[in-house]
Amino acid sequence: MACRRLAMRRLPLAATPSVALSATSVSSCRQASVRPFSRLSQYKDGLLGSASRNSQQFFNASSIFNLQVRSYASMVIKVPAMAESISEGTLKQFSKKVGDFVLQDEEIATIETDKIDVAVNAPEAGTITELLVEEEATVTVGQDLVKLELGGAPEESGGKQEAAEGESKAPADAVQESGNKQAPPKEEREEGEPPVAPSQEGLGNREEKRVKMNRMRLRIAERLKQSQNTAASLTTFNEVDMSALMEMRKLYKDKVLEKTGVKLGFMSAFTRACVLASRDVPTVNASIEGPDGGDTIVYRDYVDVSVAVATEKGLVTPVVRNAEALDFVGIEKAIAELGKKARDAKLTIEDMAGGTFTISNGGVFGSLYGTPIINLPQTAVLGLHAIKDRPVAINGKIEIRPMMYLALTYDHRLLDGREAVTFLVKVKDYIEDPRRMLLGI
Repeated sequence: MACRRLAMRRLPLAATPSVALSATSVSSCRQASVRPFSRLSQYKDGLLGSASRNSQQFFNASSIFNLQVRSYASMVIKVPAMAESISEGTLKQFSKKVGDFVLQDEEIATIETDKIDVAVNAPEAGTITELLVEEEATVTVGQDLVKLELGGAPEESGGKQEAAEGESKAPADAVQESGNKQAPPKEEREEGEPPVAPSQEGLGNREEKRVKMNRMRLRIAERLKQSQNTAASLTTFNEVDMSALMEMRKLYKDKVLEKTGVKLGFMSAFTRACVLASRDVPTVNASIEGPDGGDTIVYRDYVDVSVAVATEKGLVTPVVRNAEALDFVGIEKAIAELGKKARDAKLTIEDMAGGTFTISNGGVFGSLYGTPIINLPQTAVLGLHAIKDRPVAINGKIEIRPMMYLALTYDHRLLDGREAVTFLVKVKDYIEDPRRMLLGI
């Protein structure tokens, strides 16, 4: 049974009006040989017994003998486990400082990883006594972060109030003193002397600002360079007529919104088209694994689509799980939820782990043409671009149609050009005739 052993020193009767007994050591034991509060009672009774009856009033708990027993049990808060693939991060900031009281589960620090920001919360209520790590330092899982003294919130003393009152008076005195000071005399210039021309250096500023890359940006740079160095990247292009898909969306978007509360967009159609096309070209959804660049091909009967989302800190790719089992509304709902979590910085490691194929929509930013980079260990990534009205030949006639360029970047180590082109043409066919996606043909 846990107990507290209180080491006390005997105080004379002529002690100060307030006597504070504090616990100087706290330990755990199986059997309590001494009860702390029983011992305090015996000590108090001894003092009262040796004093006269008239002096007994001075030992009232609310006056002279004011017992303030405080626990000094402390704990060390460590860097929490973040994910199997993440072993370290950067301590971005402490949200509390030394001397602050924190509640249980209250956030005390933020750790920035290469994927998400991890909040560190206090497991118990108490007062912070020491910060063991500097901000912007690299920390590892299990490393000591903060020392916390357990216990209730400390009572505010009157000294703080007096200090605050003194501070509030200080500005008025400072203003009065500054008002008595005389302004320095202006520099006199002889009559007829021409004014001094401003220096050439003061006409314009040429400034540079150096900002350290955050951990997410460093990780993005590392992975993109790894992709270029590892994969035999090649990009094939095509263009798709968006007329039929735009007409279908125009006809049914209001009904879908009214019935399901989901806004129907184009991402669900492209996701569904990629899922169906991967049935005919399964290598697009495969990956290379193994030592020394890989020696094993992993094929999958499921499709987890990574959707690229731009945030203030960088690009993230949350994953729509089992996209092959979802319809248009289900895909659109999943993408909307992940996008909101990304913008609110609430994505978890689980939201971004895995992924077998990536879709990147640069068209929302106005991109007309581009070559996306493969998100290793995946084999391919589809890039969508802006929809633009362009003249096209339809049955021997020139017509204006809403057109979009498609770009498929693939790993040539695993995917041949014939397969890549076949996959992209199938995606194009599904988009230009959305009824085929509903029928699964």
